[in-house]
Order: sequence, then structure tokens, then C-alpha cells
Amino acid sequence: MDSESIGRLFQAAAKGDADAWKSLVERLSPLVWSVARAHGLSDADASEAYQTTWFRLAQHLDRIRDPERVSTWLATTARNECLKLIRSGRKLVASDTESFERIPDDRTPESAFIEDEEARNEAERHRQLWQAFRRLGDKCQQLLRVLIGSPPHSYQEAAEALGLAIGSIGPMRQRCLRQLRLLMTGGGNS
Repeated sequence: MDSESIGRLFQAAAKGDADAWKSLVERLSPLVWSVARAHGLSDADASEAYQTTWFRLAQHLDRIRDPERVSTWLATTARNECLKLIRSGRKLVASDTESFERIPDDRTPESAFIEDEEARNEAERHRQLWQAFRRLGDKCQQLLRVLIGSPPHSYQEAAEALGLAIGSIGPMRQRCLRQLRLLMTGGGNS
């Protein structure tokens, strides 16, 4: 996701190219979502911040002076929208009314047992990881959420999204991952 290709897509989108707009949204949506997740918003509020961020970009197409920095503009705008939602104290609760269909199981009892055991072990590892992750400080949680976005975000984008100095991202990332490892092995107590 180099800034030149993003800049060209943005310029084409600003001139009304619907395919360019679609490509721009596809490439930069993970960045906007990761900023919303880094702020710990509910799914509904994260969705609102996401939609508002893209709406703001559409409103300001003619005001963007440096098309190659549109990802930074989006990260900053998403951050501001998240902070507005946090300050407003709104709590939205989404209801889930999905129903699940039963899927036929053609596995042998032995393979089903092994697969289920492996799935339980994997689920336990994930549970332990997220339990340790929740014990990290807010800054570490926010930083790691932004950096694990797909596609990965640059330190510059992370710095803009979180309001940090770019030079602090690498050292902070190392400290956060070290702390997470300690918490996973039972050595941390924060």
C-alpha cells in the first residue's frame, strides 16, 4: 500500500471514478477499522466512526492538498471521530438475532475427538492471549490493535492514529510485546 498508488487512486476518485473510490475504500478500510478498534469502541460505535470517517472524506475531496497522505488524513479523522463518540458517552447496544443451522458431521468419532481437542486447545490459547492482552495498559492495547491491522500499517499511520510521536512507536511496541509475553507466561502482574 504505497502512498503514490493511494494518491493516484484518491485523485481518480476525487474526479468521480467510482472504481477508484471502491479500490481506495477496500485498501484503506482496514486502517480506519483498526483505529476504531484501538479506541475500544463497541461494534456499533466503531461502525459509526468508520462510516463518518468515509463520509468526511467524501465531503472534503476537494480540500485534500496532499493525495499521497490520504491514509494519514483518514487515520486522524477516524481518531477524532472515535474521540467524539467517547466524549459523548453514548452507548449503543446491537442485538444479534441470527439463527444457526445444524451442519451434518461426516467425521469418524476418532477424527472428531482429535479435531475437537485441537480446537479446544487452540481456543484456550486464544482465550489466554486475549486475557493477557486485556491486562495490558490502554496505550499498549491501542498501539497493538493499530499495528496488527490488515494490511499492516506504517509507524507513521500508527503515530497519526494514536497521537504519538513516530519515534516512540517502535520502542513502545517492543515494550508492549515484552509485557504481553510476560503476562502469557504468568510473569507479569499488571
